Amino acid sequence: MEAHDPNNRKGLLVAGLIIAMLFGALDGTIVGTAMPRIVGDLGGLGLMTWLTTAYMLTSTVIVPIAGKLADLLGRRVVYVTGLSIFIIASALCGLSQNMTELILFRGLQGIGGGIMMPMAMIIIGDIFTGKQRAKWQGVFGALFGLSSIIGPQVGGWIVDAASWRWVFYINLPVGVLAIVLIAIALPKFQRKDKVEFDIAGMTTMIVGVVSLLLALTFGGKNFAWVSWQVIGLIVLAVVSLVSFVVIESKAKEAILPVSLFRNKTFTIINGVGFLMSVGMFGAIMFVPLFMQGIVGISPAASGTVMTPMMITMIAASVLGGQMVQKIGVRTQMGIGMVIMAVGFILLTTLTMTTSKLTASSYMMVIGLGMGLVMPLLTLALQESFPKSELGVVTSSSQFFRQIGGTFGMTILGAIMNHHSSNLLTVNLVPVLKQIPQGSSLISDMIAKISSDPQSLYSVLLNPEALSQMPQALTAQIVPILKTALVDSLHTVFMFGLVFVILGAILSLFVGKVQLSDRKGSDNKGPQEAV
Repeated sequence: MEAHDPNNRKGLLVAGLIIAMLFGALDGTIVGTAMPRIVGDLGGLGLMTWLTTAYMLTSTVIVPIAGKLADLLGRRVVYVTGLSIFIIASALCGLSQNMTELILFRGLQGIGGGIMMPMAMIIIGDIFTGKQRAKWQGVFGALFGLSSIIGPQVGGWIVDAASWRWVFYINLPVGVLAIVLIAIALPKFQRKDKVEFDIAGMTTMIVGVVSLLLALTFGGKNFAWVSWQVIGLIVLAVVSLVSFVVIESKAKEAILPVSLFRNKTFTIINGVGFLMSVGMFGAIMFVPLFMQGIVGISPAASGTVMTPMMITMIAASVLGGQMVQKIGVRTQMGIGMVIMAVGFILLTTLTMTTSKLTASSYMMVIGLGMGLVMPLLTLALQESFPKSELGVVTSSSQFFRQIGGTFGMTILGAIMNHHSSNLLTVNLVPVLKQIPQGSSLISDMIAKISSDPQSLYSVLLNPEALSQMPQALTAQIVPILKTALVDSLHTVFMFGLVFVILGAILSLFVGKVQLSDRKGSDNKGPQEAV
């Protein structure tokens, strides 16, 4: 097994972990800022969403595989490999000559990113005791929040000062520094017995998860939910995932051992993480839409509404690392989920006259709850399993949260579309039918009410589009669109609240997880006190 001297090179290792995690987390927000410039240079506007989708698909599916490989091959070889893939892919992204190339290289970059993200938490589990880990995981959780705050600004500076290609090139020197620090500080792994890879398990899991994520991504947008494309993907996902479960129940070195789900802590903690992510993305996705479409502030200003939430989450993550030692995992997790629920209740009170300050304060409540819960999701798992399974259980936490986020965006987006379609059919269609039908604009609007009602709200986000419409028409439809948007978002926030409440209830069943004075390498086996 890997041996770690608590005083030898620990500072170098922590520095390498912080650098690697920060530049990996920054990548997503920086690239998002550069998207308009990328499309302007390479074209391919219709493919733009694939820059995010390709990364999301590969980074999600590789997470559990990376965790298992870390247990089989050692932390250093897996982490350095992930960093190397990320750096090489970043260079290739910067060299891309068309959108297709950039999408392919973003997918490759996602493989590196999906390996990097869980590895930091796995290594924290190795080198620190349970009580120390609580503090450090709060700090590392805060790094994610920090990246979402500074990422857009950094991306804007890079694009303005140089070109969008440097958004990717900037990863090279930082990544090389992280590799050097981690390669020096992490000891070599020596395994006496033969390594066996669960190839069948990896294959069925990749096919199953990718098919499921594609179905959730395409459903209701690119294709109807009842189309053969979406149904085919769902069937393929079900068959592959059922096969995966069967294979994992027999595999000697399973990627995600079925036996883990018999452990109460594993199942409940990952369930809480999944439900929290479903609800959380409801807030993150839709509050900026509310602020732009209803309050009428700019996209940049709506982004600042989210900043206080992230600052609060950072502070709560650090504070939570201290609190958990005094009040315990179950109590703090329950408090955090209840605070999140209160935040969602407040979101359902947003109106057309809501100020930016009020919306920000509501988001701060959600950020406080998130910050108290998120570090615990990994901490509780690491305290409940032996070192031999630390990689698997740590990566599972991130895996279920990423799947939950995708479900959240899909489910809450579908709820938004359904409710909007019903409201606009009742309130807007009769108004549009009274207008002379000579204009293609009217017929297009009627068609979108049933197929893509969310796209109609883009009128509210685009002052230029509004100015080009006849003033009489604008005066009639804008109040109806705003009312429908408010009602639809209230429904979305209510459903988000339901998922958060379910997570809060589930957190009550978390066993009494003891924070130990032992390192992850000293854990002898599952330690679950109920």
